[in-house]
Amino acid sequence: MTCSSFLADTAETIILDTSVIINLHACGLGERILATVPNPVVLPQAVIGELEREAKRSDAELAFAKGLVDRQIAELAWLDEHSFGIFERLISGSPSLGDGEAATIALASSKNAVPVIDERKGRNRAAALLSMSALPWSLDLLIHPALQAVFTEAERIEMLYDALRNGRMRIDDGRCDAVASFIGIQRALQCSSLPNFKTRRNIWLAQQSAAMTA
Repeated sequence: MTCSSFLADTAETIILDTSVIINLHACGLGERILATVPNPVVLPQAVIGELEREAKRSDAELAFAKGLVDRQIAELAWLDEHSFGIFERLISGSPSLGDGEAATIALASSKNAVPVIDERKGRNRAAALLSMSALPWSLDLLIHPALQAVFTEAERIEMLYDALRNGRMRIDDGRCDAVASFIGIQRALQCSSLPNFKTRRNIWLAQQSAAMTA
């Protein structure tokens, strides 16, 4: 793959938002991914709470998250007095954030750790609060270079495809073309969560048509 992971050169502790758990579960190999990357992993209790409130829809995702804690792949963390103050400001400010995002950012600030968030509002608030110019996405876990020694290329393609198609994983526009090339255009056409999907879809279909008639 021609794009790199924002986490490739750091072993800092990472804090996972709810959407990241959803994507890791959707990719089918999330537990092995987190066990492979060198970063210590923290899971906010608020993320568990969000999944519990949506348990009818996401009972498998809740079980996945709890399994990460039970098998000591992730550390469960509660808000302390300092981080709770940040959390309250984030859920009541403008734009307000959900509990999972707010707790992820608050714990990252308290623990001097790196939040992993995919939603735009949360990423913007995290970047401003933590003064970080580059924040990792779920994608950065799925393309971490450490995975190359553990997973075959076919497995890495499949996990990306499943996270995009089943988890509706969001990624940044700058790496979209590289991701689409890696999983293949035919699969990318089935991943409507990709940025500027309608425009890219028309381009990909035109490319496929041209190739068939060449």
